Amino acid sequence: MVKEIVRVYNDEARAGTFLIAQGFEREHRKVIELINKYRERFIRLDNNKSVLEGFIIKKVPAKTAGRPVEEYLLNEQQTIFLGTLFRNSSDLILDFKERLADDFVKLKKRLSGIEKTKQSEPYKITRIASKIIRKKTTDEMKRFVEYANSQGSGSPDRYYGNITKMMNGLLFIVEGKFKNLREVMTIHQLMTVSSAEQIIDKGLRSGMDNQVFYKDIYKDVKKRVMTFAELHGQSKVIEDCLKLEDNSHQSK
Repeated sequence: MVKEIVRVYNDEARAGTFLIAQGFEREHRKVIELINKYRERFIRLDNNKSVLEGFIIKKVPAKTAGRPVEEYLLNEQQTIFLGTLFRNSSDLILDFKERLADDFVKLKKRLSGIEKTKQSEPYKITRIASKIIRKKTTDEMKRFVEYANSQGSGSPDRYYGNITKMMNGLLFIVEGKFKNLREVMTIHQLMTVSSAEQIIDKGLRSGMDNQVFYKDIYKDVKKRVMTFAELHGQSKVIEDCLKLEDNSHQSK
């Protein structure tokens, strides 16, 4: 059974044509040709007005596709329309259609659960607090960039993004692409990331105050976050929102 057919891309449920082609037992290039044949109809069905080229295009890595290929990311309406263009309906294809429809429903439920959570007072309070901590940490990260530059780093600016990327990778399982990862986190995840940022803030300040070489500071900060992540464990973004919502309904 194909896993994770539908994923989030910029906060929308989308399905990639590479897995769709496999599920419908078609060659991927033939599926792309079919979509391009009815290009205008597919574009009309896209509710994302920011897509200037008509389609969201994503590269499928070689380890998945055998060789790198480009696929289209389709929303639910586009996926349904594409399905109507395929005439054969073997049991395997019917199973795939059923799974595809179910995946869209489940992901939409998760996204809806996030929006409901964001309306609660506990979430709003936690989100405000997390922004304050984030601001303090990013100020320290900016200071570290200047510090690394003063010690001869050839590309100090990369540390700003690398520290955040390292932290998110250690603490969370993220499947899909989000405009702002924190906007889809649970209260508990926001608290977790704030704790990690305080660890980062302290590590950077301690290293710079003691005039430690910038590369060693980064290694030390990464080690501290890794230790915290090992003790805390990883959580899956969005998946946990659905679990929390389900538990809330069951307790009522």
